Amino acid sequence: MIKAGVIGVGHLGSIHLKLLNESSYFELIGFHDNDLEKSKIFSNDFTFFKQSIKLIKSVDVIFICSNTPTHYSIAKTCLEHNKHVFIEKPITTTIEEAKELIEIAKNNNLIGQVGHVERFNPAYTSLRGTIYEPKFIECHRLAEFNPRGNDVSVVLDLMIHDIDIVLSVVNSKIKSVSANGVCVISDAPDITNARVEFENGCVANFTASRISLKNMRKTRFFQDNAYISIDFLEKKSEVVKISTVIDEFDKYAMIIKNSKGQKKQIYYSNPSVKGTNAIVEEHNSFANSILNNLKPIISLEDGYLALNLANEIINKIQ
Repeated sequence: MIKAGVIGVGHLGSIHLKLLNESSYFELIGFHDNDLEKSKIFSNDFTFFKQSIKLIKSVDVIFICSNTPTHYSIAKTCLEHNKHVFIEKPITTTIEEAKELIEIAKNNNLIGQVGHVERFNPAYTSLRGTIYEPKFIECHRLAEFNPRGNDVSVVLDLMIHDIDIVLSVVNSKIKSVSANGVCVISDAPDITNARVEFENGCVANFTASRISLKNMRKTRFFQDNAYISIDFLEKKSEVVKISTVIDEFDKYAMIIKNSKGQKKQIYYSNPSVKGTNAIVEEHNSFANSILNNLKPIISLEDGYLALNLANEIINKIQ
């Protein structure tokens, strides 16, 4: 069993705390949070460490779920004490901080994973191998207002989930970025739209809002002869494929003609989506990386790339 501790028991930290306690791979040693009132809520069920350094020294890995500005200092302390780290997204506040953590982890042969949990969403994993060389990507991530997280731009709060997904499927360097955003309730932008063009011709359009009337987390991929839609919130996916009709065709299929008179047959499918818990899958994947000394599915480098693009979008807005 891998001895684990959690620092920061807010919304996400409390979820990690409970699931780690039930894990087959991790042995939960305890948790730390600077908010003593919040800590009392969990201290009856889990061991509370008043000093974070004592928790760090007692475990093999720390799950860092505190506020983003504290990620760097906590992770650096963990890595310097030869502890593996799981860092909730975004990895750090600045790319310079992320670079330093990557270097320390590399020098100490330590595993670091970033909590871009949507990569483990069953609606997304059900399409593994289906998404390839997309030409256009449309991302909508809309949320009702919640005071939690509004101390940072909606880009780092919400859009960064989709940024990571897009960067994981587009194998190309970024050519240009344009963006705009509006501060409605918070001091940082609450609604933002960004357009990212890649050198291979792919275009990704991102929209993120935390002042919407309803929640939505949908991403659509358009590629040669296929349209793929993922609903991360409802955990559903659909695939529409188009092929040229040569001789025989399915009489029950939808047939259309293009401007050249060519017949096209449309196939529609809903891939089977397993009822898995994305955070549990995230934990299991991280444990596998530690036990077998493998690069995590979402490495510190991946976290750095997502943060780098997010910061570029924020800079364009400013």
